[in-house]
Amino acid sequence: MSFDSVNDILDVLQKQAKWQEQPFQLLLKIWPEVVGIVANAHTRPLSMQRDVLRVATSSAAWAQNLTFKRQSLILKLNEKLSISLVDIRFSTAGWQSSPETVKQQPTVLPSAHPSYVDDSSTSDKAIAPNNHANDANTAFGRWAKLIQRRSQNLPLCPQCQCPTPPGELQRWQICSFCAAKQL
Repeated sequence: MSFDSVNDILDVLQKQAKWQEQPFQLLLKIWPEVVGIVANAHTRPLSMQRDVLRVATSSAAWAQNLTFKRQSLILKLNEKLSISLVDIRFSTAGWQSSPETVKQQPTVLPSAHPSYVDDSSTSDKAIAPNNHANDANTAFGRWAKLIQRRSQNLPLCPQCQCPTPPGELQRWQICSFCAAKQL
């Protein structure tokens, strides 16, 4: 009767556990190591069918870039997983299906912009254009009168003396045109 050492028994058990583990689960574990930290943030393995790995990417640019590198990725994955991947397909399909990647853009109100001018105080209805402007000159004339009326109560830019929204003066101490000239 032979007795196996504890280490031998543990090795056998560990090998059996690896055999029972699904190849795709192993792939998910080593994916960040194979593609790198940056590419891992922009990719997500989706499935493996008939020795073809499908990977979702955050953009078409990432899909194209990784498609050029797919042969080296296949070699690395086949070495580490001891499987025989034939191809990797990169696509943006499936990227947005994960709730963790869907982020809402913050809502920015127009009144939060430094160039915002409050129109509620002016009586623009007297100058408001008709739905049927006769020609471009008439439409421009109405628009110019509207802008002139809006700018009557605005503070002046200290540099060029043009009417300037108060938000621009708070932000740059001058109008946006003078600020752009300084850049």
